[in-house]
Amino acid sequence: MPQVYKMSYPGYPPTGYPPFPGYPPAGQESSFPPPGQYPYPSGFPPMGGGAYSAAPSSGYPGAPGYPAPGGYPAPAGYPGAPQAGGAPPYPGGGFPGGQVPSQYPGGQAPFPNQPAVMNQGTIRPAANFDAMRDAEILRKAMKGFGTDEQAIVDVVANRSNDQRQKIKAAFKTMYGKDLIKDLKSELSGNMEELILALFMPPTYYDAWSLRNAMQGVGTQERVLIEILCTRTNQEIREIVRCYQSEFGRDLEKDIRSDTSGHFERLLVSMCQGNRDENQSVNHQMAQEDAQRLYQAGEGRLGTDESCFNMILATRSFPQLKATMEAYSRMANRDLLSSVGREFSGYVESGLKTILQCALNRPAFFAERLYYSMKGAGTDDSTLVRIVVTRSEIDLVQIKQMFCQMYQKTLGTMIASDTSGDYRRLLLAIVGQ
Repeated sequence: MPQVYKMSYPGYPPTGYPPFPGYPPAGQESSFPPPGQYPYPSGFPPMGGGAYSAAPSSGYPGAPGYPAPGGYPAPAGYPGAPQAGGAPPYPGGGFPGGQVPSQYPGGQAPFPNQPAVMNQGTIRPAANFDAMRDAEILRKAMKGFGTDEQAIVDVVANRSNDQRQKIKAAFKTMYGKDLIKDLKSELSGNMEELILALFMPPTYYDAWSLRNAMQGVGTQERVLIEILCTRTNQEIREIVRCYQSEFGRDLEKDIRSDTSGHFERLLVSMCQGNRDENQSVNHQMAQEDAQRLYQAGEGRLGTDESCFNMILATRSFPQLKATMEAYSRMANRDLLSSVGREFSGYVESGLKTILQCALNRPAFFAERLYYSMKGAGTDDSTLVRIVVTRSEIDLVQIKQMFCQMYQKTLGTMIASDTSGDYRRLLLAIVGQ
């Protein structure tokens, strides 16, 4: 199937779609960029996708400052934590005795009424930023014979996404050339994919990743899960609008045509962007939901899948955490383990992703990073997608959890699994 990248200038972004700062500059929508010169030509990185997430609201699992700087140790049995007898880490494993801790060390619950804290990304906006100066540095790095990759790394890895959009616009203004096309002509392979991911506006990157995950032969189900099961309502609604405006396609229809059964229903529920986001917890509801989930799974012959879908698709993440605690007290086993016994395949992965994010979102992404590099070969698309999309949100916390879960640093594992300028840029992003 041919790739379709439908751009909508003038009039981009569509009504109700939050503009990306500096992209296009306010008041220049009608002429930015000139027709046919949109900075994303066809022929993006190889299919494999990507993802993004704007910073969730304060108090939301995975929001800036969750957990507090310094982190907290992964509970024994929770993904990748040391197991009894030295057994290897297992993602999504159960808590000892089925007991989910009711609170974190120091009694600090990371959910409601937490004060706003500093961003926990490894990349922050550069001080004294000058888009024209950066555009000139990139131009010189690509001019003449050879390419000064280090100069490109120094600029790209130390600017926020908003600043990269301004550099892209300044480059076209100054030189009448498209920065992305120039970079594509100078780079190749994983380095090219990483650079292009860094220069995509975040919502576009998510929408583009979903499109690529469902385009052509086969479907990359884990990309769909990673994006749709971890995003906030606002993020999902923006992705749906961007998917329609840029690719001329309906995301829900594409999901229905590429998936089936209970997995399809879960993803359709996710792409509505209607999860309750009230940060307060109703403990009576948590007890009732725990009882309903038990009766829909462990407490009966067969499984009432619709009950699991309804609760996990509609309850807030803090509410789901409370439900997991109530379930472990009632059933003497954790809900993650019960999902593993009652479901299989991609619907199991999707439900577990939701529950893992309710418990500890940085740990979920740390696990994904670990398994993208574990064993023979590297899943570079997953590695690129998570490093780029979490770099301004919670990559500091992800690094902390990675070290606690796997007894090695994220930078060490990246260094051993990658090479060349690609490794240099990844390490610069993660802050090694």
